[in-house]
Amino acid sequence: MASNLHDLPDSPCIGVCSTLFDDVCKGCGRMAGEVSNWVFLSDAEKLAIWERITREGTAMRFTRDKV
Repeated sequence: MASNLHDLPDSPCIGVCSTLFDDVCKGCGRMAGEVSNWVFLSDAEKLAIWERITREGTAMRFTRDKV
């Protein structure tokens, strides 16, 4: 996990959104509120979300390249 938000992509989004049907997006691992408010979150809040979704590692963002 990058220790600096600026070493990460602008957003965890991979374009496989499921937040209309799920509380947690299957593509990126963020909760619906985190997705919709992403642009308004502070750098510290974004980094905390990145750390959580990376630690959980269940979203397609983290599993799609694994064989």
